[in-house]
Amino acid sequence: MWFVEYRELIKILTISDLKVKYQSSVLGFAWSMLNPLLLMLVLYFVFSNVFKATQNHFALYMLIGIISWRFIANGTTSSISSIVGKSSLVTKIYIPRKVLVLSTVLSAFISSLLEFLVLVPLLIILGAGLSPYILLFPFIHVVYFFIVYGISLILASLYVYYRDLTQIWEVLMQIGFFLSPIVYPLSTVPPEYMRYYMLNPMTVTIQMYRDVLLYHQIPQTWDLLFTLATGILLLFIGSAIFEKLERRFAEEI
Repeated sequence: MWFVEYRELIKILTISDLKVKYQSSVLGFAWSMLNPLLLMLVLYFVFSNVFKATQNHFALYMLIGIISWRFIANGTTSSISSIVGKSSLVTKIYIPRKVLVLSTVLSAFISSLLEFLVLVPLLIILGAGLSPYILLFPFIHVVYFFIVYGISLILASLYVYYRDLTQIWEVLMQIGFFLSPIVYPLSTVPPEYMRYYMLNPMTVTIQMYRDVLLYHQIPQTWDLLFTLATGILLLFIGSAIFEKLERRFAEEI
């Protein structure tokens, strides 16, 4: 498999992405946690009076949602330009171009994992506690990686041909943020729309994170199967589109 053969290059590129992300920042990785915390505080003051009465540990509820969302937002946004931004690796030498996308998503994956690790003490400090169900977290996070990587393959390959994609995707991410249960409880969604609302993979993924981290329960079997199937499907579709379009990457760049 190509990712085994080029594992050292993937490792080097992933570490390089992480260093570039934090090297010019005074606080370094701390910003990865400060950003969601500051956003949570703003949204908490805006929505707490509306939803606090219907949702226990509302601050943690929002923080888990924000950190969950940041993986897909940061991973896909940075991956869009992963091919164009490393044009010399595309035009001058031969490597599987998927390596460039994979290393970028892995960088976002590691950052997201560290953000969740920092969240663990907050769960204890703010009274939510921990349970054995947290052991399901790695499985959920890996399945989520498949979803983000599949989308990233599609975006990175299309961006080589359509440079307006960054603006379009930014708008879609803003819409997606409010179409996912990040700052409001699921109970606020009208029952007649719930069936369609739950077709959003991010809704199910965020809910599973809350199940194991906040509610101390096993996610529903359907939720686990749905996200796994979505991840595999997106990975398949993303790979197919990427392989079809990559033939002319060197020409278009």
